[in-house]
Amino acid sequence: MIILKSDKEIDEMKKAGLLAWELLDLVESFIKPGISTQDINNLVEEVTKKKGGRSAPLNYKGFPKSICTSINEVVCHGIPSPSVFLKEGDIINVDVTPIINNFHGDSSRTFFVGKVSENARRLVDCARKCLDLGIEVVKDGARVGDIGAVIQNYAENCHYQVVREFVGHGIGRIFHEDPQIPHYGKAGKGARLSRGMVFTIEPMINEGDWRCEILSDGWTAVTYDGKLSAQFEHTLAIRSDGKVEILTAP
Repeated sequence: MIILKSDKEIDEMKKAGLLAWELLDLVESFIKPGISTQDINNLVEEVTKKKGGRSAPLNYKGFPKSICTSINEVVCHGIPSPSVFLKEGDIINVDVTPIINNFHGDSSRTFFVGKVSENARRLVDCARKCLDLGIEVVKDGARVGDIGAVIQNYAENCHYQVVREFVGHGIGRIFHEDPQIPHYGKAGKGARLSRGMVFTIEPMINEGDWRCEILSDGWTAVTYDGKLSAQFEHTLAIRSDGKVEILTAP
């Protein structure tokens, strides 16, 4: 069941969304070779608490940390660790979801660690553009498939593949709600977008095969062929007047 939100509720969600944006800006200034993914986790957790929030991922279905840190071939749900250190040339996706006044703000970015290869840069640029294109087709009356189609078309034209196993989702007081938002598909198909809907778009773009494997920790998803993966995410709302707003950006 899709839970529609009032403009007042969307205003409340914006508070959590702006904190997510602030956290990722902070992470971007903090990332450098030699720091651990646990260092990033601690920074985000400390600032989230100072801002009066809490981290949705912490203890969510048993997830042990406050954020996800996904390096290189890790597609998503990488677990921060004091023994995993960033190296020159890595790419890392950091996914944050602070909760403010019981509403979630969900966003992620992929960052460069020092100087990266041209291959890595092209992949990350493609993933960022995929998110932008997905956002552009969101409007009252559009279809979920419109989002997936434009993302899949662009990624494949760049000679990359779109992950199928993990998708965008509705969000609000609950971390993951309906509808699901696949990042592949056919235009004109799927659930119709409508006013009051709030959801994430978070395409994961693989350098090679689109398939993933889950490691023995039960969380960490890695590319099937060990090649790179990149992702960007925003939370969007369609207000009562039909205006589309990115809640995780100023």
